[in-house]
Amino acid sequence: MDSVEAITPIDGRYRRVTEPLAEKFSEKGLIGYRLRVEGEYLIALSRHPEIGVRDFSDQEINLIRGLYNISTEDAKIVKVIEVRGHGNIKATNHDVKAVEYFMKEKLMGTSLEDSLEWVHFALTSEDTNNLAYGLMLSEGIGQIVLPAAQKLYETIDDLAVKHSDVPMLARTHGQPASPTTFGKEFKVFASRMQRQLAQAAGYEILVKLNGATGNYNAHHVAYPNVDWMNFTKNFIEELNKGIPLKLKPNMFTTQIEPHDTYAELFQNIMRLNTIVVDFNQDMWRYISDDWIKQKPVEGEVGSSTMPHKVNPIDFENSEGNLGIANVLLGYFSAKLPNSRLQRDLSDSTVERNFGTAFAHSLIGYNSTLKGLNKSTVNELRVIEAIENHPEIISEAIQTILRREGAEMPYEQLSKLTRGRKVTMEDFGIFIDGLDVSESVRKELKQITPENYTGIAKLLAKISSKQNKN
Repeated sequence: MDSVEAITPIDGRYRRVTEPLAEKFSEKGLIGYRLRVEGEYLIALSRHPEIGVRDFSDQEINLIRGLYNISTEDAKIVKVIEVRGHGNIKATNHDVKAVEYFMKEKLMGTSLEDSLEWVHFALTSEDTNNLAYGLMLSEGIGQIVLPAAQKLYETIDDLAVKHSDVPMLARTHGQPASPTTFGKEFKVFASRMQRQLAQAAGYEILVKLNGATGNYNAHHVAYPNVDWMNFTKNFIEELNKGIPLKLKPNMFTTQIEPHDTYAELFQNIMRLNTIVVDFNQDMWRYISDDWIKQKPVEGEVGSSTMPHKVNPIDFENSEGNLGIANVLLGYFSAKLPNSRLQRDLSDSTVERNFGTAFAHSLIGYNSTLKGLNKSTVNELRVIEAIENHPEIISEAIQTILRREGAEMPYEQLSKLTRGRKVTMEDFGIFIDGLDVSESVRKELKQITPENYTGIAKLLAKISSKQNKN
């Protein structure tokens, strides 16, 4: 299939961006993770002194682990086993059983042929599946999605420092308000993103390895003297080696791990996405006001009829993709923690769409980053805008007058400025008529829209380490 024939844009139009996720979230990726779980479980059984699997040699262990990096052709064989049957294997119509049979077929004729029936020993398919998805989410999010978001965060944070002292008209309710700096406004978004990234990076995903109804029934009846709970802890500890988001055993489950930590993790990513959407919308407004200029790309068309157009397409693209991602992540979070009695299969088809949500997230982060790389602050227009609204210093004047004990300063400034177009000359006349000391009068006249930015410059430059909490 050519990319132009793909049903979804993540496998077509945006394939160049989402391709790294295919290794993790595709059907082939899922098969590879299942093989990894089954293989490591078989190795763990062989290492336990009280379980009847013989010790495997290093060569045999390497043989098992060599199955994990599955080729496309082998992945197709697994699917053939599931759907049509393969060789002497009849169609399973069961994806995990197909992986088990594939693994046994691959080990047939090797020195491990005497241990084939230990593959998938005492497990239910959900033992394999939930661990496979745990690994998938750990590596897919931790190695691809979060690093992309981290790069975006670092870019925004760098821009906060770069533009820390560029005064900017703030708006509350869309109206001119006490000024800020461009850097401080960027810092707000960097700080918000940093918090969500830190939470996601330290997240633990609950997983299970306890049989068909969560009680180790098959495990215990075969080997009643084995501490299967401790076996589970040790097994998951081994799986955790080298993966970014750690897995944690849940000892209290039905046939399925209840997916609560999936929901919590997805909601974390949703919050991150929402922050980036908020940033995109502010950037869109700044571009609309000509406070931010976009660098035109040679050959790029902004409008099929208006030659002058340079549209904020990257920020708009990001907003749309992150919106789709959040709809999916929201559905996953609401649906997956619910399962009828011990389990139903409705979670299985939903889990297969994890990659879609994270692909849209990845596209969103990359689009925002692309937009930033084409944008520059138009300082002349920013200063012009702030100079056109001298009324914003009325807060400063009335606050100092309160300090000095003046009578009803707020009301005086409101009468002077509210709903009226005022100038700095108007403020000068007002200040000259005040009953205050000459030093206070001088202090008031030194206030301008450009310098009334509080500690915005300092806030914009606070390092991420200082802002950790």
